[in-house]
Amino acid sequence: MTENALRADSAVAAKLEITRNAAQKLIDGGFVLLGGQPVKKSQKIIDCDELEIFPQPINTCDILPQNIPLEVLYEDEGMAVINKPKGMVTHPAPGHYKDTLVNALMHRFGDSLSGINGTLRPGIVHRLDKDTSGVIAVAKNNFYHTALSAQLASREMSRIYRAIVFGETEHSGTIDKPIGRSKKDRKKMAVVSDGRTAITHYETTEMFYNSGKKYSFIKAKLETGRTHQIRVHFASIGHAVVGDTVYGQEKQPFDFLNGQALHAESISFVHPKSGEIVTVSSALPEYFSIIKK
Repeated sequence: MTENALRADSAVAAKLEITRNAAQKLIDGGFVLLGGQPVKKSQKIIDCDELEIFPQPINTCDILPQNIPLEVLYEDEGMAVINKPKGMVTHPAPGHYKDTLVNALMHRFGDSLSGINGTLRPGIVHRLDKDTSGVIAVAKNNFYHTALSAQLASREMSRIYRAIVFGETEHSGTIDKPIGRSKKDRKKMAVVSDGRTAITHYETTEMFYNSGKKYSFIKAKLETGRTHQIRVHFASIGHAVVGDTVYGQEKQPFDFLNGQALHAESISFVHPKSGEIVTVSSALPEYFSIIKK
């Protein structure tokens, strides 16, 4: 471990100029993330700028169950896999307390959701961007949450995404570029030399034209799970995801498309109880077919 590494609570205290005790309360409440995942107080942090911190915690009393329809693709006594729709935020954040996946999960599963991620993200094992649709795993208790999180960390959990990108990509390839907070815009991620290891494997399943422009339909497999990984990686090789106005073209190319053409198609994991391999898939949203016409 590098000499510059700090405990998470010390790093947060220094970054926000607050006491270590106050920093620990933020961490215990799940308000400090690294790579989209809550940190632990004793976890070693090398680059404080990689931390996502919510310095003004949400009043959890404002996070209420909402009767929002959910498509449950798989469910057993300890977990569920949901087909998250495009446009739905995964969990509440400052200024956005309602209409998230967590609000819907609280209504559907009540108090049975795992509490490892704190009151802000009950049951959330991993996240999807607001405008990325598809499969997301949810834990109903801490045993399942711990087991699934371990598979994510060890790269045993397989996640397949489908996307439409600009231009003609190679038939197949691997993008191995470190990702970290952008030096130019701290709200964005970027390929940076001192970032965390990020590896995306992909294959091109189809190349097509729309209004005279060339596009590629790709299947991507994440070896790592960095924030905005697929979007940042494909933009870095000159093939930004269609509709991604953050890392690609600033103007939306299709009027009917809200956000990026990116879908989490399937997830495979070792079942925490049975030890069997479970694969859960989600059908492609209709807008994929519309773009390809």
